[in-house]
Amino acid sequence: MNNSLSSNDLQEHRQKFPGLVNKTYFNFGGQGTMPDAALNAIIDTHKYIQQVGPFSGQINSWLTDKINALREAIATELNTTAQTITITENVTAGCNIALWGVDWQNGDRILMSDCEHPGIIATVEEITRRFGVEVTICPIMDSLNDSDPVEIIRAHLTENTRLVVLSHLLWNTGQVLPLKEIAQTCHNYPAKHTVRLMVDAAQSVGSLDLNLPELEVDYYAFTGHKWLCGPAGVGGLYISKEAFGHLNPTFIGWRGVKMDGKGKPIAWKQDGTKYEVATSAYPEYEGLRNAIALHQSWGTSKQRYQRICEISKYLWAQLQTINRLSCLKNTPPEAGLISFTVADIEHAKMVDDLEKQGFLLRTIADPDCIRACVHYLTLKEECDRLVSAIDKQLLTDN
Repeated sequence: MNNSLSSNDLQEHRQKFPGLVNKTYFNFGGQGTMPDAALNAIIDTHKYIQQVGPFSGQINSWLTDKINALREAIATELNTTAQTITITENVTAGCNIALWGVDWQNGDRILMSDCEHPGIIATVEEITRRFGVEVTICPIMDSLNDSDPVEIIRAHLTENTRLVVLSHLLWNTGQVLPLKEIAQTCHNYPAKHTVRLMVDAAQSVGSLDLNLPELEVDYYAFTGHKWLCGPAGVGGLYISKEAFGHLNPTFIGWRGVKMDGKGKPIAWKQDGTKYEVATSAYPEYEGLRNAIALHQSWGTSKQRYQRICEISKYLWAQLQTINRLSCLKNTPPEAGLISFTVADIEHAKMVDDLEKQGFLLRTIADPDCIRACVHYLTLKEECDRLVSAIDKQLLTDN
């Protein structure tokens, strides 16, 4: 992208995403719409593997190159090195690698925010059961409009805290946390062990402008099927150089070990592949790589993020004009998630009625609200149509 791009350029770019053609899509935080380039790459890779031979020397070598290419593409998007990237299936898989890889001791403490996804909550609860680890819930939701999340986290750290678990972009409220300041607070806290920071990055990768080494985060788990618009089943985990030596592998396979001439494992690999296991859905890897390339052909991550903020601010302001509707944030969003409540109506019914009209949003249970997601691909006209549809539905409801 450059300053000369016009709305016509974006309209042409959108044509490469068939899922945007017949609907008004506000669910990128749940799953992105895959571009033709990703769909075709998956199919073409399957065909090529069958043509050459699924388990041949030529294909195995070719797939190794493709896996490395995806790792490089992800690293470029996150401004890090390929060595820090573990390829996983999704966010939850990446979080599990980080959570189970800690050498937990009875009496250790996990500090987790009150805005985390059910999959992460369930994992933390099982760790507390098995290892006698204590968990404290940190009221980050309270900081949405008034409080400082860094101070809230600092106030809840203790000498036994080993890991802080939170999201960068909160999936329910749309708040972006000041991650670097939080990471520094954790690392500088005088605990028995260095307090590490694990981040659920489901909503931030592909939407925010990221430089992971600069953020000083230890573990950053993400997926390719949301804002990157790749296929389901491919994600990743960033592990900082400082944290790498302190994380043990839990699931173990041939991809994570070095082998001698007789095929016997002799040592761990000393990069992100240490936490990878075995055979994966490699054609989907090519799908994600091509999706990332298509986004990068339109603009840098900074330029895409700037447009996301522009469009989300526009929709947020338009929603404010609707009687009975209240946005959770009382200031313009810092990213593409806009959560709102509507008085005297069942949120699930409103979302269902909107979907019948071709508007795709979702409900959130805690807090009880409706969430709309805008990407750099979203048009202001689509926001106008959504606002008009909500307004009309509320008038009809009266």
